Order: sequence, then structure tokens, then C-alpha cells
Amino acid sequence: MMTRAAVLTEMGLPRPYAQSRPLKVADMALDPPGPGEILVRVGAAGLCHSDLSVIDGSRPRPMPMVLGHEAAGVVEACGPGPSAFAPGDHVVFAFVPNCGTCLPCAEGRPALCEPGAAANTAGVLLGGHRRWCDSPAGVVNHHLGVSGFSERIVVSGRSAVKIDASLPLDIAALFGCAVMTGVGAVVNTARVPPGATVAVFGLGGVGLACVLGALASGANPVVVVDPVAAKRELALSLGATHAVEGGERAVAEVRAATGGGAGFVFESVGHEAVLAQAYAATRRGGTTIATGLPHPSRQFAVPAVSLVAEERTVKGSYMGSAVPLRDLPRFVAMYQAGKLPVDRLLTHRLALDEINAGFDRLADGVGVRQVVVF
Repeated sequence: MMTRAAVLTEMGLPRPYAQSRPLKVADMALDPPGPGEILVRVGAAGLCHSDLSVIDGSRPRPMPMVLGHEAAGVVEACGPGPSAFAPGDHVVFAFVPNCGTCLPCAEGRPALCEPGAAANTAGVLLGGHRRWCDSPAGVVNHHLGVSGFSERIVVSGRSAVKIDASLPLDIAALFGCAVMTGVGAVVNTARVPPGATVAVFGLGGVGLACVLGALASGANPVVVVDPVAAKRELALSLGATHAVEGGERAVAEVRAATGGGAGFVFESVGHEAVLAQAYAATRRGGTTIATGLPHPSRQFAVPAVSLVAEERTVKGSYMGSAVPLRDLPRFVAMYQAGKLPVDRLLTHRLALDEINAGFDRLADGVGVRQVVVF
């Protein structure tokens, strides 16, 4: 079948992307789903820094590739054999497919699935296949098992989770990355208890989802740090108690607002210097959680003695340490109960042809979450 999709053929093109157009919207041929796979009509797909880092070349992936990993849609067909899905099911995607049998999966840590990570690195689905038919540019790769910037996609059933069909798909898409990563970092990785002090460095979609998760967990105070005034104002309107502009005084201001440092500090920028600030803003005995993805060549250093003498902890959180089958439905239920106002994070709705301009906005820090609506 044919579908319209946004294909990246070359990384590192100059900005503005609205002029260089790294993502080419083209008609693509898509093979039908194989065993264990499903064909999904995409309803909406979010623009995320993980996509931007492929476009600008800071996170290399095999080219060409249909980008997009934060998306939601409706199942249209299932591949041969038994399936957990049926046509008409509404689904959100997890950007790490989980095999269910490797050691991390057996330990309840599907975000670290080893075959899933290998498939994502290779640009294939979990079963090892590519369902994009060869184009004039050659073999076309899948992005994180999803490739959500397309009207229709084929994914492994291990990349999808059924959700309540009453949830609008443009809101549902945000649960696949921003919410799962940010809220998951709070409730799964850090396990923030009621009354804990929290600080969040960086207020993109993931950072603001950390704020939502901290507030839902009963944290107080919740301090946010970001150079963009509009994002600080949004965080305060969501319930954050203090807002800091950033820069050289950020650490001192966070420590002042939290009485000597926050017990849990989340870094969602993906920059080693900001992670160092987050560590410095963490109190004795506290935990620093990194959710951003820096360039693979970057290094992070801390005063080694503080790890022992202050009983400090530094933790990474990938995909919010989530178990998607468990966490996505419960996060959706929290939103529907008014405990996670995820809809407040959605600031722009785009057509697929506007996607390059959308990535200019993302690179400029304008807005929070943008979604392509199909």
C-alpha cells in the first residue's frame, strides 16, 4: 500500500529547516504486517528532541529513515497468526519494543530490552524486518520501531499498547514519550514520596511531565529551572512552587528554595553541564536523575568524595523505567481523573507538510509539545 511519510535522507543539514527541508514528505510503499506485527493508521505524532538529535546529527541513525517515535493511532490490520490486537483498537507506541524473554525483560525492565535496543540501532522492527519497500534512495529504516511521521505504519505488536478509545489521539500521542519518560522518571525511577523536595532542570515535554509527576506524587516544593519565561510560567500555572531562570545562579537559587538542595533533581536537557548543575543542586543523601540524552561523546564528572561522604545517588532513567503495558493505561487513567493535565503540554498542531518548520520551533525552544495531526 502507499502512504505519505516524512523521510530523513541526510543528517546535519543547516537551519532553518523550513528552508533546508531535511525531512522530505513523500509517497512511500509499505509492505503488509508480518507475524506478530500490526498495521496502524496514525492519528497524531509528536515532535521530540530525540527526533531533532537525529536530524542535526548528534545522535546518528542509519539513513534514510522515516522519523517519529511518539505517536498514537488505530489498528487497521494484524499480521498472520495470533494477535493481542484487533482492527479498531486504539494504541500508543513505546519506543523500545520488548521481547519479553531477555534478562532485562525478565527482571521487569523492558526499557532495557536487549533485542529491542539492537533492533532500534539497526533501524528494523523487533523481528528484524523492514516494512518500508525499497525506494530510489535505497533501503528505508524504521525509527525506534515506530516511524510515526507517516499516515500508516507497520510495527511490532511489542511496540504497541492498547488504550481507552475515548482519549483523543493528539493527546494520546504524548503518552508515548513525554509522559511515559517524564512521569515514569518520577514514579518508577526515583519513586518520589509525598512531601519530597523536587527540582526539574529543563521544561520541554519531558521536563514538564516530570513536574506533573512530582505534583501528582505530592512533592513540595517543586522548583523548575529553564531560560524560557513562557515555560516557567506554564510550570507555575501547573502547580510548581518556584521558578528559576537558569544560568550561573541556578544552583544557589534552587538550594535556597529547597532549604539546602532538593531531595530529587531531574535533568531533562541532555547536556552534561546542566546535569552537573542538577547534581550540585541535590542535597546530601539526595538523588539526581538524568532523563536527557547528551551527545555520546560527552562526559559527566562529579566530586568523587561526595558520592560516599554525602551518600549521593546518580541514576539514569530511560523511557521512564516504564513497563508500558502497566504504565501507559494507568497514566491515561490519571489524566482522565484530572491528576495529570497532559493536554496543557500540547501547544501546536501541525500538518505533515509543516514538519520542518515545527523542528525549527523545537530547536528555538518555542512551545512545549507539537504534534502532527493526520
